[in-house]
Amino acid sequence: MSKPLVAIVGRPNVGKSMLFNRLVGQRLSIVEDTPGVTRDRLYAECEWSGRTFDLVDTGGIEPSTDSEILLFMREQAQIAIDAATVIILVTDIRTGVTAADKEVANMLLRAGKPVVLAVNKDDSTGVQDPAIYEFYELGLGDPISVSAVHGHGTGDLLDACLAHFPDEDEERGEDESVKVALIGKPNVGKSSLINRILGEKRVIVSDVAGTTRDAVDTPFTNSHGSYIFIDTAGIRRQSRVDERVEKFSVMRAQLAIERADVCLIMIDARDGVTEQDTKIAGLAHEAGKASIVVVNKWDLVEKETGTMEKMRKDIMRDLSFMSYAPIVFVSALTGQRTERLFELINYVNDQSHMRITTGMLNNVLADAQERMQPPTDKGRRLKIYYMTQTGICPPNFVIFCNSRELFHFSYQRYLENQIRSVFGLEGTPVRIVIRQKGED
Repeated sequence: MSKPLVAIVGRPNVGKSMLFNRLVGQRLSIVEDTPGVTRDRLYAECEWSGRTFDLVDTGGIEPSTDSEILLFMREQAQIAIDAATVIILVTDIRTGVTAADKEVANMLLRAGKPVVLAVNKDDSTGVQDPAIYEFYELGLGDPISVSAVHGHGTGDLLDACLAHFPDEDEERGEDESVKVALIGKPNVGKSSLINRILGEKRVIVSDVAGTTRDAVDTPFTNSHGSYIFIDTAGIRRQSRVDERVEKFSVMRAQLAIERADVCLIMIDARDGVTEQDTKIAGLAHEAGKASIVVVNKWDLVEKETGTMEKMRKDIMRDLSFMSYAPIVFVSALTGQRTERLFELINYVNDQSHMRITTGMLNNVLADAQERMQPPTDKGRRLKIYYMTQTGICPPNFVIFCNSRELFHFSYQRYLENQIRSVFGLEGTPVRIVIRQKGED
């Protein structure tokens, strides 16, 4: 289930980054009293009143500017606005309502998204500063007085955001379609594969500099189910991401991964797994997404006996951190094996949603400990009390033991392999948290 997205926007130097850090509870965004410090959007997960959502910090919006940097920041903020569930507009009570505030407010009103107005830098306590009433003229409803420095008013601000979130039941209803993100380097055939799947040329790809390259959502339904395919611009190496359009491509691809249920990691069969392919696969793995490695342009490879098996072994070696991902060899040009993708997408999506009872898990745990005794150190033996599943997408497990220090990573990996051998969990990462006796 995709999480709601809350975007923090406003003109430069109103305290957006400091408010972002306050809401997420850690210093992630750079804070400096200079306009334009925050250029890239920064994402973090946030929780309030039992709801989990993503928070994004953006660079300051200068509505009218000729500066390349400020134009870049404005376009960045627009991407966040387009994707957001709720927008927090941050203003400054010390400067009052400025012309730039009015222009940003009008820009948000045209976007048609729910907006929560935060009046920052109200650091006094007790009596409400009457200057806040000036902000009603922005036409965005009741302003909420906050202090990013001291944390005053942030609870009211988050309550106002939650009021605009869809009900959790509604979110589940909206998420019936499986969201599939196609990620990979430029020119590996992502758009060609979508066109092959759809049976028509619906996605146009242009490599002309300056062309806007969005993550395009394409709904599709067939006998296998209902899907939304998210086509992303190719992710280049960071050293080559010089132009603004390329930076946007990377950001949109990362956002597409966050939104997806399943990632198709596309690799050019002629190149094999490159360093950049490894980094792209790592993005999906770290995000906990069910994944399939799709080796495209298989029709262009000269084949001998065992060619496919050799490449399969090479891929498993180079992407050893995600050995759980199935590998399929396709040709978007000829349509070879593209139909099989739907079965694999449904399968890995089901695997990432799998729930296992505590009783079954502990039977596997007991059997695994009989096969291989837990490690010891200086006469102390690791004692594992029990194991339970705490979440899905990806499956999350918690193991309770007497000492976290004794729980060596190799034994944790052994237990993960035992769980996979019994329950499958193919195509999805697995998260295991070790808890020591006496911890919450």
